[in-house]
Amino acid sequence: MNLIVAVDENYGIGIGGRLLASIPEDMKRFREMTLGKSVVMGRATFMSLPGSKPLKDRLNIVMSRDKNLRIEGAVVCHSVEELSRYDKLFVIGGQEIYALLLPYCKTAYITKIYKQFQADRFFPNIEEMENWSLTARSGIKRYDNLEYEFLTFQNKNPRAI
Repeated sequence: MNLIVAVDENYGIGIGGRLLASIPEDMKRFREMTLGKSVVMGRATFMSLPGSKPLKDRLNIVMSRDKNLRIEGAVVCHSVEELSRYDKLFVIGGQEIYALLLPYCKTAYITKIYKQFQADRFFPNIEEMENWSLTARSGIKRYDNLEYEFLTFQNKNPRAI
């Protein structure tokens, strides 16, 4: 299991159900990395997708505590253990799902935006976690007035599902 996320300097990831910034190269990277994979998200993240529709060319898995939840075009899972049925898992948000599944992830692909946005949703500060180490960085990139960088972290001891 891997994850992908865009964060600001405070590890903010969103506000009001929206991303903090839209960077074309980041969106392209997200698409390329997740195509053909199983994307795992919470219900609120699913609802924030364009048209509240599943992402194309990916198995969409929505994690929910609601045992009656049904979503057309998506699989609903109610526990981490249920995810073991699926291959090539990519966690895509939001806050609760990242926190729940981070210990199970092997690799975290992070777009770090060097700016502080107003945010109401956050990703755990992976840079302060002992199990995670930075293994690759793209170098600073620019879009509009934003500076950002693609970072790759590896989990030294991921939990098994």
